[in-house]
Amino acid sequence: MIKAFKQSIKALLANPGRTLLTMLGIVIGIGTVILVLSAGAGFRSLIDAELGTYGTNTLFIETRVPPTTKNLAANTSGPGGSFSGVVISSFKQRDLDEIKKLGNVVDNYGIVTGLAPVSYRGNNKSVIYYGASAERFNIDKNTLSEGRFYTQAEDTGGAQVVVLGANVAKDLFAQDDPIGKLLRVGTLNFQVIGVYTAQGALGGGDDLIYIPLTTAQKKLLGIDYITVGIVQLQDINQSDSTISEIQTLMRRNHNITDPNKDDFKVQSQAQALDTFNTIFNGITYLLIAIATISLIVGGVGIMNIMYVVVTERTAEIGLKKALGARESDILNEFLIESIVVTILGGIIGIAGGSFLGWVVSVIATSAHLAWTFSVPFYAIAIGFGVSAVIGISFGVFPARSAAKMDPIEALRYE
Repeated sequence: MIKAFKQSIKALLANPGRTLLTMLGIVIGIGTVILVLSAGAGFRSLIDAELGTYGTNTLFIETRVPPTTKNLAANTSGPGGSFSGVVISSFKQRDLDEIKKLGNVVDNYGIVTGLAPVSYRGNNKSVIYYGASAERFNIDKNTLSEGRFYTQAEDTGGAQVVVLGANVAKDLFAQDDPIGKLLRVGTLNFQVIGVYTAQGALGGGDDLIYIPLTTAQKKLLGIDYITVGIVQLQDINQSDSTISEIQTLMRRNHNITDPNKDDFKVQSQAQALDTFNTIFNGITYLLIAIATISLIVGGVGIMNIMYVVVTERTAEIGLKKALGARESDILNEFLIESIVVTILGGIIGIAGGSFLGWVVSVIATSAHLAWTFSVPFYAIAIGFGVSAVIGISFGVFPARSAAKMDPIEALRYE
């Protein structure tokens, strides 16, 4: 086996250009798999960090259109079944006030959102604003680079104060200090009281502005309902029972007797992460399937090249068999040659994919994303395993063809 390995290496080095082109498909396929799995690990770390801004012990309450309402909207909204006319307005502050009285609930706050033109001294920008009650600052983990948060009194009083995301502050005020300045939001003037530290948030938190909930509801949107609620728990291990209590409470408040007609959805961070994992795993499998096609194409290329090599070395095979080489010796030599090509391709692919994964992490980190670079061990194991399997699978046929040659006929070949 050692002699066969040395002969295989010598044969590959005799034509390095062809050897590199032969392993190119393997390099691309394995590199893609490593890059996808490495980027996936980094993206998961980003999601964990983003969810962590709400604290690990939180629940999310969102309004949703019940199935019966969806069907009605689809039947009455004309071609395409648009749901643009369906608005859920039953989620109110009193729901959150009663939820706050539950035994495992520490605090909560409501959110509404809208889009408005924002301007300061000729600098204009269309911005999404978050209206949230002052309790959000007791739950969310993001910090201010300057200024302060608005108070409960400012919230209930409908004060026209605003906290800016980092990008909004930079785009509108440039080098000026925004604290204390008046900013126009829609048709109203708001006083800037704080600026968030750059978050690099997945949802674009740096490009948002934050105003009191009552102000957003009464003065900008003209509504009295909430679209999203964040609930902080005392004991995350009791999240399932707390979710059940919240569902019972809200069904009572909204006069819902059939759970299938709920106009809200309560979800824990773990459930939200499970939903993300399901989606992300599907995308990952799709990308790996695409990379697998490259690997198969690379394997077919190796098989074709090995058949060419066998043909070129027909006389050499005949001479070796005439001198006493067994079929197994010839088989091992060509099979090892094929495996070496794929293993080398796998190593280069792993190195290249890891490097590209590191480049992605550098770019993400420079954009202030909480991205952690890593190459999972199972990704490396997959790389080496697939390389070996392809080398054996696609190399065995040319190797068997070489081993089965008749030495007399082989010696006559020119």
